[in-house]
Amino acid sequence: MREEGDDDRRDEGRRDTRKAVHAASGGRLGAAHPRQEGPADLRLVPPALAAWATSAVMLDAAPAWVTGTAVGCLAAAGVLMTLGVCRVSRVRRTGRVSWARRVPGVMTGGRSGWPAVTAAAVLVCVAAAAVSAGLHGADLRRGPLPGLAERYATVIAEAEITSDPRLVRPRVRGPAPAPTAVLFEADVRRVETRDGATVVTRTPVLMVVDVERRRSSSDSFASSTSFAGDRPSPWLALLPSTRVRVTARVVPPADGGDIAAVLRVRDSKVPEVVGEPSAAQRLAGRLRAGLREATDGLAPDARALLPGLVVGDTARITPELDEAFKETDLAHTLAVSGSNLTIILVLLIGPPGLAQRVERRGLAPRLGISLRTTALLGGALTFGFVIVCRPDPSVLRAAACGAVALLALATGRRRSLIPALATAVLLLVLYDPWLSRSYGFLLSVLATGALLTLAPGWSAALRARRVPPRLAEALAAAAAAQALCAPVVAVLSARVSLVAVPCNLLVEFAIAPATVLGFAALATAPWAMPVAKVLAWCAGWPAGWIADVARTGAALPGAGVDWPGSWTGAALLALATVALLLAGRRLLRHPWWCGACGVLLLLAVLQPPPLTRVVTGWPPPAWRFAMCDVGQGDATVLAAGAGTGVVVDAGPDPVLVDRCLRTLGITRIPLVVLTHFHADHVAGLPGVLRGRQVGAIETTAYQEPSDQAEFVRREAAARGVPVTRAAAGEERRTGGLSWRVVWPPGDPTVVPEGPNDASVALLVRSAGLRLLLLGDLEPPAQRALLRSPAGPLLGGVDVLKVAHHGSAYQDPGLLIRAAPRLALISAGADNTYGHPAPGTVAALRAMGAVVLSTDRDGALAVTGEGAELGVAGD
Repeated sequence: MREEGDDDRRDEGRRDTRKAVHAASGGRLGAAHPRQEGPADLRLVPPALAAWATSAVMLDAAPAWVTGTAVGCLAAAGVLMTLGVCRVSRVRRTGRVSWARRVPGVMTGGRSGWPAVTAAAVLVCVAAAAVSAGLHGADLRRGPLPGLAERYATVIAEAEITSDPRLVRPRVRGPAPAPTAVLFEADVRRVETRDGATVVTRTPVLMVVDVERRRSSSDSFASSTSFAGDRPSPWLALLPSTRVRVTARVVPPADGGDIAAVLRVRDSKVPEVVGEPSAAQRLAGRLRAGLREATDGLAPDARALLPGLVVGDTARITPELDEAFKETDLAHTLAVSGSNLTIILVLLIGPPGLAQRVERRGLAPRLGISLRTTALLGGALTFGFVIVCRPDPSVLRAAACGAVALLALATGRRRSLIPALATAVLLLVLYDPWLSRSYGFLLSVLATGALLTLAPGWSAALRARRVPPRLAEALAAAAAAQALCAPVVAVLSARVSLVAVPCNLLVEFAIAPATVLGFAALATAPWAMPVAKVLAWCAGWPAGWIADVARTGAALPGAGVDWPGSWTGAALLALATVALLLAGRRLLRHPWWCGACGVLLLLAVLQPPPLTRVVTGWPPPAWRFAMCDVGQGDATVLAAGAGTGVVVDAGPDPVLVDRCLRTLGITRIPLVVLTHFHADHVAGLPGVLRGRQVGAIETTAYQEPSDQAEFVRREAAARGVPVTRAAAGEERRTGGLSWRVVWPPGDPTVVPEGPNDASVALLVRSAGLRLLLLGDLEPPAQRALLRSPAGPLLGGVDVLKVAHHGSAYQDPGLLIRAAPRLALISAGADNTYGHPAPGTVAALRAMGAVVLSTDRDGALAVTGEGAELGVAGD
């Protein structure tokens, strides 16, 4: 009784203290005070982590293991609960206080029995996670599809779509991109095999539909990097919850995961719909389509980014833009995240900068909405957010993390946030155990945990050093999230971004207006499209800014450093981060040292060409010709003066060619020569044009492949760069550089056998050196070139850019006539084409040529004048 009386008096004292604090805050409802924060309550963290780990392990476990684990944990939990209750009863009888009440800063519940109860809760959560994971894992083994996949059988299946269809074109790895496909996740409900058997099931699969692109005047779905003038496949218009009937080949999944099989549908016709989508998904589809229509008139980057930022619709995100966001660790802005929901809920609750001082601000109190009604409205917004953005795991994860941030705004007490995050993790892994193996889920939890634990302390430390409060909060949040997430990102990308924190800071102020205005456009588009277009136009400015920051950051020469892409590398990065943080605490006491480190970091990121040349020797002084290392493709540069160069081909990757040109210091390009329209020569054109003064683009007259030719014309038109066509006999000069086009012939009646044989070939003179650039000419065109009027001019060149990445298909007569002193080959490391061919390399060396290739030697630069010839690699 004495113990209970003491507890009552302490509770009454706490209530008096809270009243005094609220009175001191001016009587505003919900005013908080730092004293109310208290120690962190960590009791829910062990159950959440235990459920997480159990789910990850038990997804592949046999049913016997699942059953044994669940029964054993429940039995042990029952024993611990009994012991805990007995202990509590004994404490109440004797009046003895447990050790936990005497240890400050530990929240255990206050009585001796509660540690046992907490351990029992951990065991119960482990049992629940084992059962949930076992059931979800069994879904992949249930039904006939796993067996059919092993036989690669063809079936007729009825499936319910569970995700948005998305148009996928893998990155360029050869002359042309891989075939376009529409991908979506689905649950197979009925399977009909060729022997006439029909089986009812519910099996998760990935459906891949190979589609044919058809010409049309507009395409709101197509990527701006390819095929934007084609009509989109009708498969892209399907909504989640739609049932379709398909004839497909069943194949095993490549890497397991949460699907039982892959259904490859080789049918580009209109899909056979046997079940309409639900009313909620039809409404969500109407809203999303309205947002796409409202953004049609925006600039390409804003048009692509805004739907992704608002509702996760990434159909318009180009591979180049996606890569830029990954390079700068801004990929979270391309997907629905908890911050999206938080920003909208802030309109009801109030700005996050006041969360620790005032609980209820924003529109709700100004409109006279009660606290309970505000909570209901917040719940309705959360539900609508999940429906519109699709209730897939990533959106559910975002809603849960957004709810945690909402709790921060609603209570102003950090003490309650870690339990809320733990609760969200626990519920999510029980609902969908596959999240326990998701890198995205791990990154979301780490980022949210960083904002709740590290960021407040770091912000306070920065404010103590006279950093403005808003800047301190933003800097602490970005740095804390990067510190915890960087090791996981390194596992995924084998790279560490050096510009992640500044890029996240630069886009921070633009995310909120873009999101709010984007959601306003989303809500008004179905009823007032002109208003929605105005709102989308306003949102396009901050969205465009975000894209510009990503592109600029990714294009910096030192934007990132390579790092081991393994968990060992992640551990090393984590140790390096801890060491850096410990050293940073000491450096903060010495402003001059901080400034010096900042300058060094800036120089490492910018890598000014003069400084880079001094430190690394690259590029060498007075270089004449450079071959960029862009993987399996071609991108070369002819020096034409300080900061000026003629670019021949653009490679397959805009980021790589842009980085190469920045390293070479190229800011002005009088001419870009695209030898032919294969993607490994032209797909990187946006990187060449980015931020540089370009005079013209010259191409071959053979406009095939037509999709890539259209892509080049569109990119040139968007930047106002004229496009001309090359023909044999054309001669040009710029500065000390001159060249002559020796192929293709200008006779329109001569039709090449394919794009390679239509390649533009150049004979170049630079400072007394003669260079022959052959594009991708095949032996028939090489022999024709020898017989052409330019044939006699090709003898005895100093440098040969070997045709077609050094393939085995070379004309010996042309190699003998050229007799190069130096042969350079552009090829990707470990490419599947066998480039460069050993026979070609051996033949060139037998002629006395020095042979170098980018797959082994990296980027290459030719130096020298006249008889002097040198070459350097990076």
